[in-house]
Amino acid sequence: MTSVAVPPISIDRWRSTRFGPAAPVRPARPVRPRAPPRPSTLPLPEAPAIFPWLAPTLAPGEATVWVGDTRIVESMLELLYAGVAARGGRISLIEGSNRFLPYRIGELGRALGADPGELLERIRLARAFTAYQMVTMVDGWAAEARAHRPHLLVAHEVPELFHDAEELPVEERRPLLAHVARTLGTVAHRTGLPMLLVLSDGLARFPGITDGGPRLHDLVRARSRGDGALLEAYRDGRRLSTVRRPPGQLGLEAFGATTEREVIAWDGPSRPTGRRSRSG
Repeated sequence: MTSVAVPPISIDRWRSTRFGPAAPVRPARPVRPRAPPRPSTLPLPEAPAIFPWLAPTLAPGEATVWVGDTRIVESMLELLYAGVAARGGRISLIEGSNRFLPYRIGELGRALGADPGELLERIRLARAFTAYQMVTMVDGWAAEARAHRPHLLVAHEVPELFHDAEELPVEERRPLLAHVARTLGTVAHRTGLPMLLVLSDGLARFPGITDGGPRLHDLVRARSRGDGALLEAYRDGRRLSTVRRPPGQLGLEAFGATTEREVIAWDGPSRPTGRRSRSG
């Protein structure tokens, strides 16, 4: 038998003879840095100072969580309703704790220069009294937002009905809340609107909100401090200290002043007083 030497063949050539030329290797796509959140276009008054402080905590298509002292959170919420509506903004609200007080919101709007009746017409309220009603309302929220085009979505104490309702079996609580959390994420994403989640008792009572819920933009904590309140925004570490005004007391705005004494940022720049300092 005559042996014939066979020249070695490379693996690439073998592949090309059997399967055709090898496809060129594409370079890996560079990893793009995460885009910063878009600034909120929520209409807000310029004063008092709590409005410009709150504005960066809200972002389109993302959720901001308010937690802390219920009394302080409710006061902030009423002021936010009045401020947004006073500037012509529309609010879509799902209420889970039956704490919406139109008279107080109307009076706050009047103080901001708005007609209380017209102001309240800009707030669309859906109030649930059972956990199953809450699920139905959240499921239809995206369609409601598309139909009426609000500027702000507010989900107020959504888990409360699931924990306090006697007619809801315990084994249904977690799956239903997880479904509501996912639906809220879908609503925020599809509408592209800022969403405010008011959870006075914290995130622990809302299973699924951090895993399958809307993308969280910021968390604002409110707590009592002396004769006022301290607000903390966790995204950038900003703080705001508020001072309670006794009933009937006039503020600086009654004398034409341009600064506010009621709301002062702890780490904000000092404000001009209009007086000349005297040495010695």
